[in-house]
Amino acid sequence: MGQTPTKKTANKKTHVFDRLAKRASIGAGHGSTFICALFVIAIWAITGPIFNFNDTWQLVINTGTTIVTFLMVFLIQNTQNRESSAVQIKLDEIIRVIREATNDIIDIEDMSQDELEAMREKYVEMAHSRSSQSQSQKSTDD
Repeated sequence: MGQTPTKKTANKKTHVFDRLAKRASIGAGHGSTFICALFVIAIWAITGPIFNFNDTWQLVINTGTTIVTFLMVFLIQNTQNRESSAVQIKLDEIIRVIREATNDIIDIEDMSQDELEAMREKYVEMAHSRSSQSQSQKSTDD
């Protein structure tokens, strides 16, 4: 009978993946990584005539790029999730400390698409209302 992983074990695995993903995303975004990729493609292209441009030669680059692309999808998503969460927390803090801000929108990311659209329309209407008030204020000042 297999043991179910404990929360501590699961957290450790997640922590390892998070560290790996963070390092990989930093490395993947580095200029030297791009140069290395160009170098690999150049070597592959140069070896084409040696292998008579056969199917195996083409399969090497196709398989390599497919694997890299597949893995990068998960790394990019992890990085995007982490950064999005961090930005959301920072925005929530700004909303929390500004007196005039409404705390109703702190959990807005949990709303459905229809609720978000209704909220957007509400804020567009508020912006137009403030703009109209500002314009009428200018008129009376002149």
